[in-house]
Amino acid sequence: MSGENHPVIQIENIGKVYDLGKTQVKALCEVSFDVQKNEFMAIMGPSGSGKSTLMNLIGCLDTPTEGKYTLNGKLVSTMTENELAYTRNREIGFVFQVFNLLPRATAFRNVELPLIYKGLKKKEREERVRRALERVDMKERMTHRPPELSGGERQRVAIARALVNEPSLLLADEPTGNLDSKTGQEILNLFHKLHESGNTIIMVTHDSNVAQQTERILFLKDGKLEREVRKGA
Repeated sequence: MSGENHPVIQIENIGKVYDLGKTQVKALCEVSFDVQKNEFMAIMGPSGSGKSTLMNLIGCLDTPTEGKYTLNGKLVSTMTENELAYTRNREIGFVFQVFNLLPRATAFRNVELPLIYKGLKKKEREERVRRALERVDMKERMTHRPPELSGGERQRVAIARALVNEPSLLLADEPTGNLDSKTGQEILNLFHKLHESGNTIIMVTHDSNVAQQTERILFLKDGKLEREVRKGA
């Protein structure tokens, strides 16, 4: 099941129920959508709408209770723990609201870490790290540690780390949430640049100004896909 026209993501009637002792919480209910290669999309919704749950399912950090999730032609429910870990490491680049950088490691070392886990040789690691830092305009700051960097620069390093494995999908959870509006816009401009160079990006946000800058917005409410808006539609 491969091919250029195949969606990166196919989600069919996906549901998620959490068992909390005697009660059950239905976090998602019958959500369906596809994501094509090189789409730039936002998932919006109020607190408790299910967007974080959906993000975790897309990122293979959690599994659905019902429905089907296919990533790059592979049914996620049939994957072993090892295959899921491999998929998270290779297919998906994660960008979080909190940057999750090691404070004592340089920008270069923070970006290099996923490649060390992957077992790549030193020369190839260094080439890839430099390329990723260059893509986010941080090559000149690669020897600096996170405390020596601004919030925007730290997020750029975090994005470089997400890109270094050359994933098929970039998943960003409130990536401008900890930044002032000017720096947040600079990060959004960077996402636009990455999208133009071929990256598929899904951004979870509660900020309508952020969501409006993507091509397509999915609105969640009470665990259901309430509506969808496409730019120019």
